Amino acid sequence: MRIGLLTYGGYPYATGEYGLWCDRLVQGLADHEFDVYALGDTPVRDARRDGPGLDGTPPQVRRVRAASPWAPADDGRRYGRRDRRRFAGHFGQLALGVCDERADSFSAGLHGLAELAADRGGLCAALRSETALRILEAACRAPGARRSVRDASVSDLVAFADALERALRPLSLDWYGGEDAGLSAVDLCHATTAGPAALPGLLAKRFFGVPLLVSEHGAHLRTHYLANDGAREDAARTPVRALLAAFHGRLAAEVYRAAHLVTSGDAHARRWQERSGADRAKLRTIHPGMAADRFAGVGERDDAGDPDTLVWVGAIGPDQDLVSLLHAFARVREQRPAARLRLVATEVAAGAGPACLAQCRALAARLFPDRAQVFPDQAQGAYETSGNPVSFEDAGGPGAPGLPGVYASAGVVVLPGSAEGFPVSLAEAMFCGRATVSTEAGAVVEVVGGTGLVVPPRNPEALAHACLGLLADDGRRRRLGAAARSRALELFTPEQNVAAFREVYLDVLSHSPGRPTAAVVGAGGAPLPFAAAAEAHVPVRWAEEAGRCAVGAGAAASAGGRDV
Repeated sequence: MRIGLLTYGGYPYATGEYGLWCDRLVQGLADHEFDVYALGDTPVRDARRDGPGLDGTPPQVRRVRAASPWAPADDGRRYGRRDRRRFAGHFGQLALGVCDERADSFSAGLHGLAELAADRGGLCAALRSETALRILEAACRAPGARRSVRDASVSDLVAFADALERALRPLSLDWYGGEDAGLSAVDLCHATTAGPAALPGLLAKRFFGVPLLVSEHGAHLRTHYLANDGAREDAARTPVRALLAAFHGRLAAEVYRAAHLVTSGDAHARRWQERSGADRAKLRTIHPGMAADRFAGVGERDDAGDPDTLVWVGAIGPDQDLVSLLHAFARVREQRPAARLRLVATEVAAGAGPACLAQCRALAARLFPDRAQVFPDQAQGAYETSGNPVSFEDAGGPGAPGLPGVYASAGVVVLPGSAEGFPVSLAEAMFCGRATVSTEAGAVVEVVGGTGLVVPPRNPEALAHACLGLLADDGRRRRLGAAARSRALELFTPEQNVAAFREVYLDVLSHSPGRPTAAVVGAGGAPLPFAAAAEAHVPVRWAEEAGRCAVGAGAAASAGGRDV
């Protein structure tokens, strides 16, 4: 089948876990064709695949189209009086749905704007017009408006209108028809978020009946909340944040409502989707696949790691709760003086990340003074260690041993985060066959199952007790590590992820009504029953290969003097 893959800020232009997941999906489903529609900070492009590949993408990617919401917004279009009245009506419905949580006009306003954009062109200038600002102001001052938006100033409304125009930019794109029919010609739209990138799929379903599948590793609304949490100190932007949160909440609910199926990477994201308006009957959990090959050398060893080494791996930020980990390690050192803690940063989160790193360094220096210390040893009488037992390391820095080497050195891998989504470092430790201690947050319990210890969040005493219990028992660490590796290989590999989406594609398409094309529509515009076979679409490359095989077979028959 032909898939329209709708991405945001990633594949095929950016790397990272999101881009890798898209690439593995496309590579694994080589029997399908993909048209990639990328929305985000990418160059605006429109390219076709005529050779062996397009910018390194797999051959099954037929074309890539991209648009950036940060491109110049003024398209120069000016509406007449009738169209201005039409815009004011639809935009008023959308604004009322955003500002009043009891109003149910958001869907009608959104689709009305989409129809206006399809009939008359882009909405960029109209969404930034004075008319739009006056409509937004009236909606904020209406009797049923949310309390947090009633005091929105003109500058707040301008800021929100600017963000709203960028979010609705897909309504003005030319991705839906034209010479190659765009999204109207695909068999299925697969959106990788329920945010603005899903709008083309929403419109393709409404205008052309294309079924929509939505897949999220983390719920869109939760991601939006976390991304805007750093603006809390700016009290003047409170109405803007409230308006944006309301808009994204309404948009996510509309996307979930229209989707034939909604998948999540873990049960934690699934609960967010359900609270954001997704129908429980449409939800399905598909764990993200992770490359396990690079951890195979560590995981296949028959050892339990260094019994005096704790390891943490992740992106340094406030949600990781490294302060609790450092206090827990101080308790561990009281009973195991030779213990050490390796904090290995895959990145430093933007915003509060650098401040968090500085705070942790200062706390480590205060808890563990950097000087020589002598500890009793029954066998040797005494031994001396020097330096701080806490090391701050960069996973990608010069001379770094790489993550497999880091996990190999661990007796226990610790994950103290208080607001985790899918815990990538926990799954990596499981692939390496390492015993783990985690806090009960996000999808941790779902991922670790019964193969590791889970303690309450922000509880250094419980964290230290769990770590001490594992460090003192090599046999238990070995048993838990072996069980963790078996669980990870069963649930979190790219193969199981691709196989699950292969079934999902067939499931969605099998429950979707057939869509008439120009070849099966009669003179009066009505569809002609049984005019096309159910499996009518054959990928172009398959047809080309079949043609070459037929020519080769004909030549062989001529050479042999007989029919083949």
